[in-house]
Amino acid sequence: MEQHRTRPAQYGPRRDPAPGTSGPSRPVRPPLPPQAGRTAAGGVARSTRPDRPVRAPQRRPAPPSAVRRPPNPRLTGLGSGLFCGAVMLVVGLLTEALFGASQTVYGVLYLPVCVLTALWVREGNLFIAPVVVPIAFAVGMVPVAKEGEGGALDRLMGMVTALATQAGWLYGGTLAACVIVLVRRVRRVRAVNRRLARSRPRP
Repeated sequence: MEQHRTRPAQYGPRRDPAPGTSGPSRPVRPPLPPQAGRTAAGGVARSTRPDRPVRAPQRRPAPPSAVRRPPNPRLTGLGSGLFCGAVMLVVGLLTEALFGASQTVYGVLYLPVCVLTALWVREGNLFIAPVVVPIAFAVGMVPVAKEGEGGALDRLMGMVTALATQAGWLYGGTLAACVIVLVRRVRRVRAVNRRLARSRPRP
């Protein structure tokens, strides 16, 4: 018996032979409808049902912009000395001009300068902060100290007297700088130990 071969649907319907030629005649069949969910070209068809309204895609809200942090300067050992000395000299001049060379006002303003110097010095130069703040205190004391009518000897004696009478502010600011430096040092050592512990291979 003669077996007829089927032809794939992508090649189109099979054409019947012309009249007068050999071969069985078959009726022309319409092309099959596309499958559910796909178009005739092979793409994905979206169902448009009247009972299901098409929703517009919702956009996610933009993340809030990052809050800008205040600058965190890092001073070298020399930079911290220059910063502290220059600030204390300006503080001494302003104290003499505005408060009549009040040594108490000068000592009070010395404390925040010590704190800023200890916070802004680099981690590699932490122990320089407690050294430079007493020197800066002596530098700024020059315009504040009470000077005699004589020459350099009287000025030197005025400086010594001012440092002796204001030793409480001097020691207080230096102690505050030491405490801040020690806290920063301990935190740095702990951070380094944590990194080393994480990098070590576990048995």
